[in-house]
Amino acid sequence: MKITGAILGSCLLFSSARAAAVDDTALANFLQDAAALPKPAKGAPALDPKQVINESNSFLKEREPEMTAEEYALYEKIVSILGSNPPFAVKLLEAMMNEKTPPSPAFEFILGNAYYSAGQVAKSEVRYRNAVTRFPTFIRAWNNLGVLYYSAGKYTEAVPCFSKAVVLGDRDPMTFGLLGYSLEQGGDQVSAEMAFMQALGGDPANLEWKEGLLRICIAGKQFARAEALVKDLIAKAPRETRYWLAYANILLADNRKLEAIVLLENAAATGVAGGDELLMLADLYSGQGLVPEAIATYERLRTVSPGQATQKLLEYVDLLIRSGKLDAATKLVESLPPPPEGDLRLGWLQARADLYAAQKRWPAARTELDTLLGLAPLNGRALLALGRAYANEGELERAGLAFESAARVTTSAYSASLELANLELRNRHYAKCVDYLVQALAIQRTDTVEDYLARIRTLVAAGETHSP
Repeated sequence: MKITGAILGSCLLFSSARAAAVDDTALANFLQDAAALPKPAKGAPALDPKQVINESNSFLKEREPEMTAEEYALYEKIVSILGSNPPFAVKLLEAMMNEKTPPSPAFEFILGNAYYSAGQVAKSEVRYRNAVTRFPTFIRAWNNLGVLYYSAGKYTEAVPCFSKAVVLGDRDPMTFGLLGYSLEQGGDQVSAEMAFMQALGGDPANLEWKEGLLRICIAGKQFARAEALVKDLIAKAPRETRYWLAYANILLADNRKLEAIVLLENAAATGVAGGDELLMLADLYSGQGLVPEAIATYERLRTVSPGQATQKLLEYVDLLIRSGKLDAATKLVESLPPPPEGDLRLGWLQARADLYAAQKRWPAARTELDTLLGLAPLNGRALLALGRAYANEGELERAGLAFESAARVTTSAYSASLELANLELRNRHYAKCVDYLVQALAIQRTDTVEDYLARIRTLVAAGETHSP
């Protein structure tokens, strides 16, 4: 039975995406995802818990619980050494403990401070908890307990402590700021925003609270407010690279790519731009089709992050090839020195092979692929490329062997099964073609492949009907 050329051609289409040239929109898709905006702050706001706790050693009479006369006499003796010799202070305070008579909440608080200063955090927590349980309006005990949790990264536990201190009258901007960060870490963006606003109301020059508010605005896609905040941050700390990157991401999220390019160009020109900023600028250039500018910026990235720059240049080569910009791809490939070893070496060989294949220089492509497979025999992408090179040269048996090897590699098994189905279709071996299509569908089900399988099964059935 004969199969028409039209049907044969259409049956080969299901794997044609491997070599299809893409239009210029692919360049735009190469751009980093601007929706995933990086946090401008790299960690929790700075806090010296020992300083906070040490500064709380002086009591506020009339607002806090009182010690007994005996406790206060001891307190006056040891308060000066709490900061200089915490272990000795702990021994003196523990010696004062009476199993029959519990210490006052004020004494528990001071003992908690001493334990914390001596590095006995678990005991410190117990004493603070005792203090606020027995005297619920003890502001500094609530605050110190919050500081203890905050410094341990237990933000959920810190929130009710700072909140209680605020309710009781604590108006220190630091308390509001720490509360805001703890709320943010717990996912309560609305309450965190209000806390950061209160912190800034009392300390408008504090960049950490301003960064916190910036993160909240970015997360809530309040880009106008975020832009105003990040501009102010850049004005106050122009050498802080993460502010520039955050600003560029805000512009991208607002679909203002050209403004983002101008911003990052300024950062690069003034020497502020680091690796992340240069990478984003290069990707933006590539997204706008500015090939020379993109390549020059990727090259500049080499001075900051050589490995990352080479990887991005290799990815850019692949994009240029798929976009049909072979002249630009050739110039870039020729400018790239061979990496000494590792994945970059394999990527460099693959890029050269892909370029030669796009130019239909099959022997040259096979030479690069043979070298690559000598270093990585189970590289599925290279095995597929080798099989396609042989197929385009009419070496179908060798192509089949390469595709069979690729089919044994998890990452290339699906594509290899489709390629093998194509070969069997070209050889009019329809039953074998069906087997490979079934194999492909067992890995990944698609309507297109299922449709071709149904059509090839029709050919198989027709052949059996006409067989003698």
